[in-house]
This record gives sequence, C-alpha cells and structure tokens, in this order.
Amino acid sequence: MSFYTSLNGLKNAQTDLGVISNNIANAETNGFKKSTVAFSDIVAGSAFTNPKLLIGIGSTVEAVNQNFKQGPVEQTGNALDLVVNGDGFFTTRSAVTGDTLYTRNGAFEIDDNGYLMRGGNRLQVFPTDATGVVSGTTPQSAQVPATNAAGAQFAGVTVGKNGVITASYADGTNTAIGMVALATFIAPGGLRQEGSANWSATGLSGVATYGQPDEGYYGSILSGALERSNVDLSEEMVGLITAQRNFQANAKAIDTATQISQTIINLRT
Repeated sequence: MSFYTSLNGLKNAQTDLGVISNNIANAETNGFKKSTVAFSDIVAGSAFTNPKLLIGIGSTVEAVNQNFKQGPVEQTGNALDLVVNGDGFFTTRSAVTGDTLYTRNGAFEIDDNGYLMRGGNRLQVFPTDATGVVSGTTPQSAQVPATNAAGAQFAGVTVGKNGVITASYADGTNTAIGMVALATFIAPGGLRQEGSANWSATGLSGVATYGQPDEGYYGSILSGALERSNVDLSEEMVGLITAQRNFQANAKAIDTATQISQTIINLRT
C-alpha cells in the first residue's frame, strides 16, 4: 500500500510543480492571475473498521484555485491602455464566433473599422448619448466613427474614470461613443481560463452581472496604464522549492518501500 500512497504524493507534487511553473512563466503576462493547488487527504475504511485503526492512503488534488487579487499597475501613456482599479472584468466579444469573454488585460487598440479590440475581441460598452449619459443596459461593441456628423476626421480618443469613451474630431468637437461595461461574478473562482488572459463564464461562476465603472462595488477606469500579472516571483520560488522537496520525499518513500520488499524477497529465497 505504501507504493500507491507515495505514488499519489508524487502525482500531487508534480501537479503543484506544474501550477507553480505556469505562474512563473506568466509573471510578465498582463492581466494574468496566479493559481494555487489545494490538496485533501484520502482515508479508506468501512462501517466495521475500528476508527482508531484507520490509516490514510495518501492525498489528492482537491482544486486548482485562481487568485484574483489585483496586480501592480504600470503606466504606459497610451489612452487605450485601461485598468479596472477595483472589482470587475472588461467584457469582450469575438468578432468571428460571437463568444463573450472576460479579461483584466485592458491593452485595447482601434482596428480599421473603428472597433476597440484586443486579440480579435471587441470591447463591450453601454450605449450612451453624445454627452455620455447611458441610454441602454445591453452591452454592445465599442466603435469609433471615422468622421463626425459634420464630416470632420477622427483625431483621438480618451477614457474617463467613469468609463465613458470620448472620441475627438479635427473640428474640435467631442462625442461619447459608450461607457465601458464591467462584469462581476458571484463566484469568480469558477471562471474557465481561455488563454490570453481571458475567462469565460461557467455554471460554477454564475452569469455575469453588469455595472457602470466607479459606482457601487465596481472599480473605476484608469486610462494610460495596464494591470500586470499578480504573480510574486519570490513567493513562487519558495513554493517551487517546497514542491520539489515534497516530490523528493515521496520518491524516497517509494525507494525505501522497494528496499524493504527486496529484503523480504531475499529472506524467502
């Protein structure tokens, strides 16, 4: 039995090493959230087993938990680099599949059709009138018109603390094109990682609840900056050493069990 108990320990240590390695590999990934492994013990016995004689048979991975603590903020000076300063996710929608994704990486840019994009996904905003007053609660793709009603060319864009995106034009006029729609979840730990610092909703996370930036518990929007990974390399290196020692200890237990078995076999022969 000691073989399988230690083998479980080896597998768990390997999982821990894999999660820590992924954290370290993404220490420079904007909007990345680190993960930690939670373990639980395994005990086997029947109703007729004396509880004072129960022996554990190892451990198993209970969950790989995501940590959504906010990462450090790096100033970039780019007006379309956005940070959610508090709770909430940017909502994006794939231009190809229409799938809705959520992210903390606000490195957006304008494509040739005027849409605010990141990695092929369009930023979702609440519709507003020209002054920035919200006129609807259904998020839609943010699009900057190339010209305004007077025919003046697009000159630039700014994003306010309240999430209102304002386009400026060559004739000196400004027009609001929408307000950033922030999403929150009752159980964000249940979100599914999709890569590229994107998440999708699942039955465990619950559906998204949308709100306006800088209202209630929704964070404000900081323009000209990006949220970096929340991975602490010093902490991860300590965890890496601990996981390595755990792996080595279980490997040593298997080696010891092998030596004992070999000794018994030699006695019998």
